Amino acid sequence: ASYRPLLKQVLEDICNPDRPDPVDIEHVSSGLTDLLKTGFSMFMKVNRPHPGDHPLLIIFMVGGVSVSEVKMVKDLVATRKPGTQVIVLSSVLLTPHSAIELLFASDRLQPDTDI
Repeated sequence: ASYRPLLKQVLEDICNPDRPDPVDIEHVSSGLTDLLKTGFSMFMKVNRPHPGDHPLLIIFMVGGVSVSEVKMVKDLVATRKPGTQVIVLSSVLLTPHSAIELLFASDRLQPDTDI
């Protein structure tokens, strides 16, 4: 058995050269060209844009991200898809101390930490 973090699985799907349609990622049409493609896709097979097509990848992690996860994202994208700029956003930057405090918070909705 091995452990593969969810963030790593999602990034591997995005950077996969075989380019299967990602199941967990949905494309939202924007602009006239994408709107026409979406309209024609009802009548014929039109490929949806793949997240790996764009040179900028924005990842937002709800609930926090650790420094090691950000480094993993940077290393994975640098090896699998060089030239792609990655921006990692999060609601909070987790430190080892804050992660333990959030784990053992008495009230899950109102954590008793000073983050």
